[in-house]
Amino acid sequence: MYTINKITTNLQRLFLSGTLMLGMILSAGLFASCSEDDAATEEFSGWQSKNDTYWKNLYNETQRKIAAGDNSWEIILNYSYQNQQGSDGKAPVYSPDQYVIVHKLENGTGSGTPLYTDTAFVHYQGRLIPSVTYTSGLVFDASWGSETYNPQTSRPRKITLGGVASESNPVSGDGFSTAIQKMHIGDHWTVYIPYQLGYGASALDKIPAYSNLIFDVRLHSYRRAGKKMPN
Repeated sequence: MYTINKITTNLQRLFLSGTLMLGMILSAGLFASCSEDDAATEEFSGWQSKNDTYWKNLYNETQRKIAAGDNSWEIILNYSYQNQQGSDGKAPVYSPDQYVIVHKLENGTGSGTPLYTDTAFVHYQGRLIPSVTYTSGLVFDASWGSETYNPQTSRPRKITLGGVASESNPVSGDGFSTAIQKMHIGDHWTVYIPYQLGYGASALDKIPAYSNLIFDVRLHSYRRAGKKMPN
């Protein structure tokens, strides 16, 4: 009887110990998850408002630069709205969030520009506007896979200009396509895209909802539909 009671007691202790350990593990996991969520919330607190303000200021400042004769900046209407006319024969008036803004850093030597139906090969790095921790903006993707672009080792990434943005094709969408269709081979631009022409109210991987996107882009080459890739 003593042996049976002792075994029973030991089993009870083992069960209680295991239950306690499982509870601690689950609690630790839950705490870590909550901590990560809280950190993300703090990092991007008031994110939509911050992105709206950032775009308004950038748009107005770019207009002032262009008016002062700075040709390195350009405001480009969403390609799907270009060349449209209203019922009165005049071009409609669009809001600032229907444009992309580009800063031309280097001019290439190519003569033509890609079409919406083309496939482009680009070097790029994408980041967000500055946030609490990432004062230069969180880098969410880069074709060259390192901190800086190296023309000797970097390989361009293939982008379908008419594609739909997704985790496997994160830089497609109206804003990116609008800019690329204005670039010549060898051009190096900084491209600013309002969230309305990016992912809008949707989050994508590291990119929170309502995120303006900033791309460092170099157009390497492009291919017409049905034709071979140039050397």
